[in-house]
Amino acid sequence: MSEINGLEPVATFCGNCKCGCPQLFVDPSATADRRIVLTDDFGQRVQMSADQFSSLVDDAKAGKLDGIALP
Repeated sequence: MSEINGLEPVATFCGNCKCGCPQLFVDPSATADRRIVLTDDFGQRVQMSADQFSSLVDDAKAGKLDGIALP
């Protein structure tokens, strides 16, 4: 997995396996446009601003992402 030292954990998505679940972090030392960090279980990461993450959360709350979730 990518280095996560110094990142503040916020949430773990899944948690029902031992495969290394996706996680959400805040990187307090990053620039504002890269402060939110989402890692996956393959060692990759996405970095975004708090505004971008807020937009993602708003879309999820509005149901815009429901169609991509598999039953």
